[in-house]
Amino acid sequence: MEHVEGLSNYQRIWIMVNHIPKGKVACYGQIADLAGLPGRARLVGKALGETPDNIQVPWYRVINSQGKISFPQDSEHFAKQKGFLQEENVVVLNGRIKLKEFQWQPSLTELLQLPF
Repeated sequence: MEHVEGLSNYQRIWIMVNHIPKGKVACYGQIADLAGLPGRARLVGKALGETPDNIQVPWYRVINSQGKISFPQDSEHFAKQKGFLQEENVVVLNGRIKLKEFQWQPSLTELLQLPF
């Protein structure tokens, strides 16, 4: 893991994902940008896949830039992510979420409270 300002890139990603409010989603690239890692959308996916068991990160709130769940629709992971999102009243139709309605748009105040 690379380290920036005392936090690893993975830690920056996990912190940012933890800030996505219930009932909202964010895109991989959006999380990378907000974590100070522009152009590193794939790193976000990798970090979420390697989240340690001892920390809770709402990974299911992160989707691709087309507003879709990235897992194949017939997979267990897809069903799990869709279920978690629906529990938070996020509408998922054919694996897609309307970004205009459900995408998280953090305020400047929220961003200024981050530890990086």
